Amino acid sequence: MKQYLLAVHMVEGQPTPSEEEMQTLYGQVDVVNRELQAAGAWVFGGGLLPAEAATVVRSENGRTTMTDGPFAETKEQLGGFWVLRCEDLDQALAWAAKCAEACMGPVEVRPFQDEPES
Repeated sequence: MKQYLLAVHMVEGQPTPSEEEMQTLYGQVDVVNRELQAAGAWVFGGGLLPAEAATVVRSENGRTTMTDGPFAETKEQLGGFWVLRCEDLDQALAWAAKCAEACMGPVEVRPFQDEPES
């Protein structure tokens, strides 16, 4: 089985959901999380704090620097993610459709690189 990252994207400047809408979203995501776990597809998942809570760490020529804020200066940022174990891309895309509906936002699907054979 292959692993896939399902990344939830948040767009800066979109209206902030009401508390009621957030509770609905959380409930919907909990349902999908339980489905993923019951199906054996769940590896890991979680929501992230806003991009302004990020710190970027760089290492160059033995010197480490740290910068507050997100790496990418863009309005679209990673808001959360799932790591799933799926038979194939079609199965990952089917789960992504459920995840996008549950979290009321776009979900990007990316396969992990295959492990090198030893």
